[in-house]
Amino acid sequence: MIDETTVRTAPRPGSDFARLSKKIADSGLMNRRPGYYTVRLTAVTALYAGAWTAFVVVGASWWTLAVATVLAVAFGQVALAAHDLAHRQVFRLRRASETSGRIAGNAGIGMGFGWWQDKHTRHHANPNHEELDPDIVPDIVVWTRDQADVARGLPRLIGRSQAYLFFPLLTLEGFNLHVASVRSLANHALKHRTAEGALLFGHFAVYLTALFLVLPPGMAFAFLAVHQGLFGVYLGSIFAPNHKGMPVLKGGDRPDFLRRQVLTSRDVHGGWFTDIALGSLNYQIEHHLFPSMPSPNLRRAQILVRRYCQELDVAYLETSLAASYGQTLRSLHRAGAPLRRAAGAQPHENART
Repeated sequence: MIDETTVRTAPRPGSDFARLSKKIADSGLMNRRPGYYTVRLTAVTALYAGAWTAFVVVGASWWTLAVATVLAVAFGQVALAAHDLAHRQVFRLRRASETSGRIAGNAGIGMGFGWWQDKHTRHHANPNHEELDPDIVPDIVVWTRDQADVARGLPRLIGRSQAYLFFPLLTLEGFNLHVASVRSLANHALKHRTAEGALLFGHFAVYLTALFLVLPPGMAFAFLAVHQGLFGVYLGSIFAPNHKGMPVLKGGDRPDFLRRQVLTSRDVHGGWFTDIALGSLNYQIEHHLFPSMPSPNLRRAQILVRRYCQELDVAYLETSLAASYGQTLRSLHRAGAPLRRAAGAQPHENART
């Protein structure tokens, strides 16, 4: 297991990444894969359209909750496609990437593409940095003991048992994604704000109209809860194994680019099913080093990156999916320790007073 001391004391030779980048480029792994993405995007579109068709065909039956499960997977796969579009893995031109991303994100699943792209870019620049990575802001849970020490409100309350509550809380992640996307429209710095808003509210209008037109109110609300809840769990299950439980940087901790990406990320091994389910983000180290690399090339890149890290004596972590979740939950439990101690001390303080 990598500790934070490893990150802070690592040497910083500036040419390490350049040499690796040349190896990768010479291997042709940065070349685009139009055939692959044609098949993948067609399959995802078919899954999305097929799930909505099944929703209409099944109609007002409680079997529609099974359709909600399939549609949650379809939404997750659309989100993964939007992720690849945002990194310009699919199209070379920015305009084509962003237009397709808005159609997939805003119109397809109700996710603000511009807001998410900005947030995700900042994450890539400073993964697991306590002050700079927006993905470890303590909005509901705390990710470090330092965050726990100053936590107030909901993070302070939840943080005591957050390891046990983590997966149940993920059922709210889909709703949180929609709320954050709508709130981002108030930011005048958001590019193409009018188009983003129109597509976003268009999605909500069509989605809710379909639910309440096809289903009676009680069944519609049940469908909404199951679909959005499982969508959130699926998204969280994709992204949690990537960095959670890995070393957290803070303040002036600034390893060189290669070490900053490798030491704060982990890979998850598995077969073709894992690659499809996680959108090849199980090769998180390679993705962070080469964000615009087409996702089907990441498996091959892993061989070169892992060998190169061994040559440099840079710790490279790869685990099973189950082990990655275990590391995530143990990290959350450790982070919440100050809040549990404070809660345990409170009854004694009340007794003395």
